[in-house]
Amino acid sequence: MNYLAHFHLAWPDDALLAGALEGDYFKGPLPGTLPARLLQGVDLHRAIDGYTDRHPALLEARALFPEGTRRYAGILMDLCFDHLLSEHWQRFAELELEHFSQRVYRVLAQQREELSESARRMAARLAEYDLLMQYRHWDTVASAAARIGTRMRQPNPLDRADALLSPLLPELERAFLVFYPELQDFCRQHAARYKE
Repeated sequence: MNYLAHFHLAWPDDALLAGALEGDYFKGPLPGTLPARLLQGVDLHRAIDGYTDRHPALLEARALFPEGTRRYAGILMDLCFDHLLSEHWQRFAELELEHFSQRVYRVLAQQREELSESARRMAARLAEYDLLMQYRHWDTVASAAARIGTRMRQPNPLDRADALLSPLLPELERAFLVFYPELQDFCRQHAARYKE
């Protein structure tokens, strides 16, 4: 899952929202050096990633990718699923996407001091470019993939994400619509442990 899904699955708890972002940047065992408020959000982020990696619908979806590109399938599906979540937003959320996005940006700004420097930079970028709203546009998936690909050692393997993903989109959408409600249930059960 990418940013939009991680924030949606952490909603509406402010600490979980901040931890949803920090989860991309904090490495190493928990609790580590994390502030207590972020610990549960990072834990939830990791649980989401683990659940996603093992889910049968997504294992089947990975097999749709041509050989030689499957090692990048997880990254591409994460980006694609943020687009699909925005497309089907009203099915999964009560709050309008625009209001949700603005609330997330406010929470991240309020909790800025608890975030790592890398997470702070990303929070600022999310708000500056309103990136959570941009996933409604398919070309955001391709441009985000190309940016990620520039950080890899070999020549950019993700610079043609649109050509790779577009033919797979109907099957990926079917997989997403099966998988995401199950992921929501998993997150509710996982987050309930924090209140025990």
